[in-house]
Amino acid sequence: MIEKRDFYIDGAWVAPLAPRDCPVIDPSTEEVCAVISLGSAADCDRAVAAAKAAFPTWAATPPATRRMYVERILDIYERRKEEMAQAISLEMGAPIDLSRNSQAPCLPWHLRNFLTAFDHVEWIRPLGPHAPNDRIALEPIGVVGLITPWNWPMNQVTLKVIPALLAGCPCVLKPSEESPLSSMLFAEFVHEAGVPAGVFNLVNGDGAGVGTRLSEHPDVEMISFTGSTRAGRAISKAAAETLKRVTLELGGKGANLIFADADEKAVERGVRHMMQNSGQSCNAPSRMLVERAVYDQAVEKAAQVASSIAVGPASKEGPHIGPVVNKRQWEQIQGYIQKGIDEGARLVAGGLGLPEHLNRGFYVKPTVFADVKPGMTIEREEIFGPVLSIIPFDTEEEAVRIANDTPYGLTNYVQSQDGTRRNRLARQLRAGMIEMNGKSRAAGSPFGGIKASGRAREGGTWGIEEFLEVKAISGWDSAAE
Repeated sequence: MIEKRDFYIDGAWVAPLAPRDCPVIDPSTEEVCAVISLGSAADCDRAVAAAKAAFPTWAATPPATRRMYVERILDIYERRKEEMAQAISLEMGAPIDLSRNSQAPCLPWHLRNFLTAFDHVEWIRPLGPHAPNDRIALEPIGVVGLITPWNWPMNQVTLKVIPALLAGCPCVLKPSEESPLSSMLFAEFVHEAGVPAGVFNLVNGDGAGVGTRLSEHPDVEMISFTGSTRAGRAISKAAAETLKRVTLELGGKGANLIFADADEKAVERGVRHMMQNSGQSCNAPSRMLVERAVYDQAVEKAAQVASSIAVGPASKEGPHIGPVVNKRQWEQIQGYIQKGIDEGARLVAGGLGLPEHLNRGFYVKPTVFADVKPGMTIEREEIFGPVLSIIPFDTEEEAVRIANDTPYGLTNYVQSQDGTRRNRLARQLRAGMIEMNGKSRAAGSPFGGIKASGRAREGGTWGIEEFLEVKAISGWDSAAE
């Protein structure tokens, strides 16, 4: 069993001030696979103090030098990427092929995109030709607290830590206690890269302890959080007293609009996207809205695809989906499936209980409900499991109304061969991201939503700018430049 009780503070691995063991459960087996420590407010204070002490020097470090450290992290990942894939697979149940091909590679993908964006940052620039002696300066905001989730651990760690470092902000990372191993491995990368002491710190803990302390800490200038909408509200309230910047990337209930003229792979693509990572993605297309003319065929196809998706252990190679992260999550998903049945939705694939060939582990059958009505619980609430709701619509206007009638606004999807319609819908759908005809967003595109999905913008230029303050300067002597 892995034992990782120390925290990374001020450039060294240090023991917690008050030991408090926390087991990490392998969701494939329900057995303890590692033990970490949960930190206290005092541990958090130590880390913040180290970051605060490092801030003046790190903020003044030339951008090229900060870039060099980040490049080193990338080089170390390339040497140790199998370790990262194995850690993610073990801690949160991502099948090893998914972990190798999608989960762990989030680090180099985002890191390279940040470096490209970083090279175009204008740290000080003229306001405009009308004001020759005015300048706009971009400066690091200060010490930042970073709170990351368990479902895509390296995706979120990279989207927060790397732009903070590039911007000149020392940080304190609190990864999810459900998936801490990958973040602790990341801390090893940072240490090996030679990032100066205090610039990056890691304290494991729960939301009520370290998470709350980071959010309310007077020396933390910014909190960047990814997780549930409920936790996002709590963090915003805790941060309000110190008036710090708060950026939130929260839940979603994505609508996938499939029109009669959609390509023949649209339904299958939507189902597989929904079931990837066992449905544990905030941008999952969990509501499939289908035009009435092709509704029956779509339901039949969705049921067929879902029934063909295998479920198995994370350690097994292959294209199957793995377990959900823990027992609490499993029980919550089962409750939603029962709620769908009770409220009259038609179950066409999957359903309650473990898959027939598995008797332990937190596995959920890929589940599809048809004839879901707007307002049903499974249509309104984020399930965060492999459960798809299919809803018919008659007109484009009805589809838009159903899609937008949600507290969330992260990602919506459109499937149609009509380019004019796609462009029109892309503007009408209320979400931070719109993906059409299976085309993924390009490198450097920002990730983030609106409404109860939070309003962070992570990735590319926008992701770096979130960690920067804008300073307006007048009376600049251009002759002295």
